[in-house]
Amino acid sequence: MPRDSHRGKLITYSQPKSPVSEAYRSLRTNIQFLSAAKDVRSLVVTSCAKSEGKTVTSANLAVVQAQAGQRVLLIDADLRNPSLHHLMALSNRVGLTSVLIGARDLAHTAVPVQVDGLDVLTSGPLPPNPAELLGSRPMKALLEMAVRQYDLVILDAPPLLPVTDAGILASLTDGVLWVIRAGWVPREAALKARQLLELANARILGVVLNDKPKNGDGYDYYYYSYGARGDGTS
Repeated sequence: MPRDSHRGKLITYSQPKSPVSEAYRSLRTNIQFLSAAKDVRSLVVTSCAKSEGKTVTSANLAVVQAQAGQRVLLIDADLRNPSLHHLMALSNRVGLTSVLIGARDLAHTAVPVQVDGLDVLTSGPLPPNPAELLGSRPMKALLEMAVRQYDLVILDAPPLLPVTDAGILASLTDGVLWVIRAGWVPREAALKARQLLELANARILGVVLNDKPKNGDGYDYYYYSYGARGDGTS
């Protein structure tokens, strides 16, 4: 599990009683309400651009889901700039790409961590054709297998605006959780990202608003805003 230098980012593991951890548990509850209406077994976590906190959000959401007794698979599907293995202090010698090219199977590649019920599949070696690999039949087959073996599959995807990968993954899963860093992305860029999700026929489960200023001094580490209609409306 994470080295000390990463424990502050995986706050649901290091500080489970903190207000931020409670916010993640509220996010988990909202996802459960959505699942009651339409079963959500797989979801993509993405953002407009880099440095908005999507990987940290993916990992902390996976932890609180597992803490609630679910069997969770967390996949690093960012095959261009993966970082989940750093956050979780895991080797990235083999991973998702190893499974997709048939060199490994899921059962022997996903790694259990110290949170009971949580397995992590790192990205593995970076391929020359990320979008093609993520949209391939082996990827679809992997996700179909994973949702049979786990209660929830969470994919940490690349940002929406630079590449098409997140849209491809959105079309293969039950929905998208969209991370936005307050004050980081221009409104026009956010609208463009939403348009890309709509073109991919993605179901936007909600929006996580990160680094939102407090009413007083300073910033809260994470806040979230969730779409009550399941369409990303705050």
